[in-house]
Amino acid sequence: MVDESTRKTLSSIPLLQTKAGPRDKELWVARLKEEYQALIKYVQNNKAADNDWFRLESDKTGTRWFGKCWYVHNLLKYEFDLEFDIPITYPTTAPELALPGLDGKTAKMYRGGKICLTDHFKPLWARNVPKFGIAHAMALGLGPWLAVEIPDLIEKGVITYQEKTDEAK
Repeated sequence: MVDESTRKTLSSIPLLQTKAGPRDKELWVARLKEEYQALIKYVQNNKAADNDWFRLESDKTGTRWFGKCWYVHNLLKYEFDLEFDIPITYPTTAPELALPGLDGKTAKMYRGGKICLTDHFKPLWARNVPKFGIAHAMALGLGPWLAVEIPDLIEKGVITYQEKTDEAK
């Protein structure tokens, strides 16, 4: 079911060991360290493959994440705000990734801009607890979602390219 490119990407992201969520105090710190290491490795791999497509950071507790993601279509870069909270039951429950700027623009999205990952990603996540983390959610959840939905939204005229102003740069 998984294509060779996805298999290669997935195998290059370190698997996590610590089964801990935000309520697990000391263990959560260990889990966060693993999360950051996996994310750093994934971003390094993406940059090496000229496939850099997101920036992500968290608050001090590691429970609120935010940043930007982008998708290049016909040589134009479409950029979106990205945010999510780590659920209390993490890592048993996957984070719900949200692109608030696209809220209401596609049927494959819930209120607040949370992208729909129910059918394809959530079962995969459930089979891989606690080995999967945020980097895996980005690679196997948000990345494929952007690849399918953004070109469709562009073709339908739902989203249009916005030239960056000097202040935004």
